[in-house]
Amino acid sequence: MSDQDNSANGNTNGQGTGEGDAPRKPTPAELKQQADDLLAAAAAANDDSTPDAPEEVDERSEEEKIADAMAALAAENADLKDKLLRAAAEVENIRRRSEREKTDAGKYGATRFAQSVLAVADNLRRAIDAVPEDRKDGSDDVVKSIIEGIEMVEKSLLSAFEANGIVPLNPPVGEKFNPNLHEALFEVPGTGQPGGTIVQVVDAGYMISDRLLRPARVGVAKANEGGPDDAPPAGGSVDTTA
Repeated sequence: MSDQDNSANGNTNGQGTGEGDAPRKPTPAELKQQADDLLAAAAAANDDSTPDAPEEVDERSEEEKIADAMAALAAENADLKDKLLRAAAEVENIRRRSEREKTDAGKYGATRFAQSVLAVADNLRRAIDAVPEDRKDGSDDVVKSIIEGIEMVEKSLLSAFEANGIVPLNPPVGEKFNPNLHEALFEVPGTGQPGGTIVQVVDAGYMISDRLLRPARVGVAKANEGGPDDAPPAGGSVDTTA
């Protein structure tokens, strides 16, 4: 080949690869594909660094699974039944306690008030007993009217007591002393009565329903010196917690 031909070929090739040609820009689709590839590579790297824990395999048979489920239900049912029975028992206890408190309030609601006015009843009786017997024969109209007035007041007070379940406790002379019902204030020697026998009633006692509101205040016979111990036994079973 001649030098002219080589020169012509060189000029022709130089025009296709000259330094002035600009590089080709990637298309948007290619850019998107490159981004997706990068994200996929990052996700794969994370999956490799933190592998998932292996899942536990339940090796029980279907019959065993059913039996375990039934046992769990039976235990839960027994627990609920126990709680229900306890709740029912608590409700019943509350109901009984409320009924008892209601009954006690009806029976003993006047206890404190009655205790505060017992002294009034005592003083009315003392006023009547303080009048000499010879002045009670009706010869003195003034004294008679006073006594009748006091007796009417005493009767009204005792009627009010009775309406509220309060009754007097007035032991007869000669009755055996009962520490559950009586309060001994003094002993009287030489009465000829056995020791512990009531020989005088100072103040009547009072009962409110089946409880002792106040014991009867009495004097008792003193036992003979050197004689057998004739102290009365503690009889009765009266509730003294009013």
